[in-house]
Amino acid sequence: MLSEVADGVTLAVRAQPGAKRTAIVGVYGAGDTLQLKIAVQAPPVEGRANEALVAFLAKTFGIPKRSVELLTGELSRSKVFLLRGIRLAEAQESLRPYRA
Repeated sequence: MLSEVADGVTLAVRAQPGAKRTAIVGVYGAGDTLQLKIAVQAPPVEGRANEALVAFLAKTFGIPKRSVELLTGELSRSKVFLLRGIRLAEAQESLRPYRA
């Protein structure tokens, strides 16, 4: 789900667009294919769900929106984001309140 890279951390996400509110709802998958499952209020139209995910991830990890980049999955529910300027330990700490 989280992997450290040279300029930050990559995060695998499973998006659920069209939800009542934007929130982390759990973990999707198993083993090496874990993804953070995020319900997104915005519809999957004209990139609005992706924009909402970028804003939500920036807020969750305490980084500017310009530091969140969608690497893969623009038109898919499965996405990978690059979170620039954050270390793996910091990213894990940011997700601590959402652990079961």
